[in-house]
Amino acid sequence: MEAVVIFITASSIDEARKIGNTLMEERLIACVNIIPQVESIFYWQEKVCNEKEALMIIKTRKSLINDIIKKVKSIHSYSVPEIIALPIISGSEDYLKWVWDVTR
Repeated sequence: MEAVVIFITASSIDEARKIGNTLMEERLIACVNIIPQVESIFYWQEKVCNEKEALMIIKTRKSLINDIIKKVKSIHSYSVPEIIALPIISGSEDYLKWVWDVTR
């Protein structure tokens, strides 16, 4: 049972909720925490940008990463959305079993 945490930024809280609900309805994720406002500084199209975004913290199975990436890219407003996955190296066995049980 390999679980991961995925970070996705969105242009707004509404977009983050839309993405989170879509992923949840398709049983691709067990949980999403949405931080309504983070400040992101990044380099894009030959300039430094400073934007307010919403941050999604998602818990899911490692085996679902590609399905999640595909779905997010199909509904996200960004042409190159941030979608990065990090391994969960340890945690509550009960919680990690729950992540496994509620995802497809």
